Amino acid sequence: MSEGIVVRKCESLDEFHRCVDLQREIWGEADLEVEPATMFVVAAQTGGEVLGAFDGARLVGYTLAVVGLRDRTTYLHSHMTGVHSEYRDRGVGRMLKLFQRSEALGRGIRLIQWTFDPLEVRNAHFNLNRLGAICREYQPNLYGVTTSPLHRSMETDRLLVEWHLDSARVVAAIENLVKVPVEAPAVIELPAELERWQSEGSSEVGVVQARVREEFARWFAKGYAGKRTGLKTRHYAKRRALRGVKETSRKGTAAERLCKYDE
Repeated sequence: MSEGIVVRKCESLDEFHRCVDLQREIWGEADLEVEPATMFVVAAQTGGEVLGAFDGARLVGYTLAVVGLRDRTTYLHSHMTGVHSEYRDRGVGRMLKLFQRSEALGRGIRLIQWTFDPLEVRNAHFNLNRLGAICREYQPNLYGVTTSPLHRSMETDRLLVEWHLDSARVVAAIENLVKVPVEAPAVIELPAELERWQSEGSSEVGVVQARVREEFARWFAKGYAGKRTGLKTRHYAKRRALRGVKETSRKGTAAERLCKYDE
């Protein structure tokens, strides 16, 4: 499906400006909310990543990541990944993420984080099931209410993804070796009508968002992590996050808090 598409680093000002043009097309935000080309320059020059997916000379997708530091652990925060509408469902997003993983591991970086809307189940399936990431942190209204039509004038609640690049879980996911998941001890369900409500701009979406926000906060506070999602049944499966370490205590080393989760 992605035949002929090549992923590589973007390095020139022209390519950075093309990323900005694609960003405008995908998100449709007001000018003040668009990441400028200078941000792409800074990311490329300071250890971040600007990756492009090219169909011949045409830029059809990109990823923008910046360097992060938490508890003395260096990681990448993947701020944006966008794919042109004509190229969606063709594996371009997966190509970008796998290239990103390989490039980061080549520099000794073992963790990439990013955020996504917990009401977008397809994104959850891609992040948790297909890439093997986990999430243990819910961030209410992270970016505020934006002008992007994709955000539907709603508060921008986000789940923070942790992608532990060389973990057994991630390797199994990207190599399609994941076994059929066992029954999860905790489940957060989304209504089957959610996508219809979203397309109609129904107020029910806000009701679902408020419930999901409360449920994630409650389970995360008990030390659970989001590890799987059921695309057809529209739910999140949650399991205990750590072996022998209380995540809610916020104590211990960075390795314990960030990496010592139950594979």
